[in-house]
Amino acid sequence: MIIGIPRELATGETRIPVIPDSVKRFVDQGADVLIEAGMGLAINIGDAAFEQVGATITNDRSALLSQADIVLRLRKPDLAEVSQLKKGSIHISFLDPFNEHELVDAFSTAGVTSISMEMIPRTTRAQKMDALSSQASLAGYAMVILAAERLGKILPMMMTPAGTISPSRVFIIGAGVAGLQAIATAKRLGARVDAFDTRPVVKEQVESLGGKFVEIDLGETGQTAGGYANALTEDQVKLQLEGQKKVCSQSDIVITTAQLFGRAAPIVVTKDMLAAMKPGSVVIDLAVESGGNVEGSVPGEEIDIDGVKVIGLANMPGRVANNASQMYSANVHNLVLEFWNKDTKEFDLNMEDEIIKGCVITHDGALVNEMIKNIRG
Repeated sequence: MIIGIPRELATGETRIPVIPDSVKRFVDQGADVLIEAGMGLAINIGDAAFEQVGATITNDRSALLSQADIVLRLRKPDLAEVSQLKKGSIHISFLDPFNEHELVDAFSTAGVTSISMEMIPRTTRAQKMDALSSQASLAGYAMVILAAERLGKILPMMMTPAGTISPSRVFIIGAGVAGLQAIATAKRLGARVDAFDTRPVVKEQVESLGGKFVEIDLGETGQTAGGYANALTEDQVKLQLEGQKKVCSQSDIVITTAQLFGRAAPIVVTKDMLAAMKPGSVVIDLAVESGGNVEGSVPGEEIDIDGVKVIGLANMPGRVANNASQMYSANVHNLVLEFWNKDTKEFDLNMEDEIIKGCVITHDGALVNEMIKNIRG
């Protein structure tokens, strides 16, 4: 079985899908690994490092795609490349299947089994494959470092002969994986950290990291079976925004991480709230690529709104690309090896397995994922 790994071509993508350690694991299990030349250069891993662990390097991207039984990558492919894939092959990457209907249909037409890394179930068994969580954790760290650099103030309290410098105040909205890592990072840097989430169940986690949980009575909220926040009612949204405005006005840094699985991100910081913040404050919108949490934020840009720096830079995990690549690579090889048949040396696509049922989008020329089918009607 041939595992093909092409270079990432998306503008601004600094991560790679697989590192040499994972390639060695594939080779040790009897797979032939074909890698496009230069695949690892974004994080300074040359072709020789992959050859040393048994991979074959090729300059022919089209041949790689057409020969591979399994294609591994990080970003979703261009539509034009889907038709180059071998019929019956397996394609694994982030796919955004909730929004990329044309791409999903192309996989079906090509007879390719597509696996979406966003759709890995959040179960104990699948934790080692959960790329959304691994990348979100790094994003949480990267956002705090970026905000600290942009702020123009130090984060910790400092007592000096010239006087005492008060700690900066950081407000994290959304205490999922990214939010919790942001809380931990800001606290380690010495900031005073407040955090809010619509799920009261996360209060204990926030406090265990040294943050103060902001209490806003929204009534019944809860979370999905996968641990994601439920969408709020219109009245609940108003209560949330009112409760957050005062905290924002006192904060030097606001970091928003609120996302709804498969849906556009909710607005959690309005222009009215930005106007109440101190000039020079920094707001970072992690959800800018999925609709944005901050009213007025612009994907890929840093802008000024009423004296507040609003940062909507994409691909936060890519700011720490070495570690992000290491973690994504481990997620991918854990997925492949979980279903690797050591006797036949092939990927055993057991369509009855709960993980496979959750993450396979198309198979045998059809859309098979129940969640995506329901969304599309």
